[in-house]
Amino acid sequence: MTTLMMILGIVVFVVGLLVSIAWHELGHLSTAKLFGIRVPQYMVGFGPTIWSRKKGETEYGVKAIPLGGYIRMIGMFPPGADGRIEARSTSPFRSMVEDARAAAFEEVKPGDETRLFYTRKPWKRVIVMFAGPFMNLVLAVGLFLTVLMGFGVTQQTNVVSSISPCIIKASEHRDTCKKTDDESPAKAAGLQAKDKIVSFAGVGTDKWNTLSDEIRRSAGKTVPIVVERDGQRKTLTAKIATNQVPKKDASGQIVDGYTTAGWLGFTAATGVVRQDFGDSVTWMTDRVGDAVDSIVALPAKIPALWDAAFGDGPREQDSPMGVVGAARVGGDIAALDIPATQKLAMSLMLVAGFNLSLFLFNMLPLLPLDGGHIAGALWESLRRNVARVFRRPDPGPFDVAKLMPVAYVVAGIFVCFTILVLIADVVNPVRIS
Repeated sequence: MTTLMMILGIVVFVVGLLVSIAWHELGHLSTAKLFGIRVPQYMVGFGPTIWSRKKGETEYGVKAIPLGGYIRMIGMFPPGADGRIEARSTSPFRSMVEDARAAAFEEVKPGDETRLFYTRKPWKRVIVMFAGPFMNLVLAVGLFLTVLMGFGVTQQTNVVSSISPCIIKASEHRDTCKKTDDESPAKAAGLQAKDKIVSFAGVGTDKWNTLSDEIRRSAGKTVPIVVERDGQRKTLTAKIATNQVPKKDASGQIVDGYTTAGWLGFTAATGVVRQDFGDSVTWMTDRVGDAVDSIVALPAKIPALWDAAFGDGPREQDSPMGVVGAARVGGDIAALDIPATQKLAMSLMLVAGFNLSLFLFNMLPLLPLDGGHIAGALWESLRRNVARVFRRPDPGPFDVAKLMPVAYVVAGIFVCFTILVLIADVVNPVRIS
């Protein structure tokens, strides 16, 4: 049964992956057609075509390898300086430029002269290239909001799970008391397991972060605590101790390090809690920040990833993960012994995180990514506006084809990194508990 559930989880993720890719390319397709650019092909996947159908001037299809997708727009690059595709050159770098230019013009037909991508105004090209990643962002936000506000997320609550009998610094990592340890404020106040703390120092505490923040800022103070116990409310009094506690970020998530703050001395119970819109926006903003930090930190994680793939190093939980690794996590989620609603919520979160990563990754200003074409269009716009201000001749379209040698280098790096992640995902995958 566990194996069957894992297979089901993998299938669900693959379907989500294909939908995400198709949704991304739909953004490019719809805006390209809106601006009159001819699009001969819309494909989900790479490799051999397993199904296709032509509708109008566009062939729609699915290919065998679900690791990406594309649309083909005619006239991605402008012609050479002489108005034609330049003659072959013995320079390997010039050959790359010419190959890219030739590919861009191979499907140009009579009457297409006004339907070429490069002839569109820069702002239109920016919209076409941005529309794909933007669709991933829209899907990510939609899925995140569905889970956060519809299903809820597992987090600490204002219900007491257990009481600390004494004051122990969090940095000491022990759970047994010494004779020299002072009694915890929670025990001294008479707080008990299963108590629901409804207010702290006169402040309503229906959310854990509110309660936690109030406790932390009350070091040294004697405060009233209203709890709900066996259906009745009772007021306790506690003198809040000063202790070392884990640091938190703006959304209340625990981060590395410790800080000195107020401490009551109990462990909060966890539960599935629905978030309101404001909390959901804050949560998503923090996740975007985390994702950006992860992309910036990718180069620094390569040595550990290599050691996990080819050595005996551990696979860190925040290690880069590819499609295969994410699919395995999807299988692990389906096999967990948790309610089906939470399995669905976690699976949606996985697909949402994948879409957020697609958005941020594609916005990098590097060819062959969408962000590289956006950067080229913006640079062209800047050049033309500067020329107009200084009454200079129009410099014409920016020749993105000249950057193809750089694009091939970037693509080569991406391919090598993808292979490394794939090997690590197979031999030493990231697992969830």
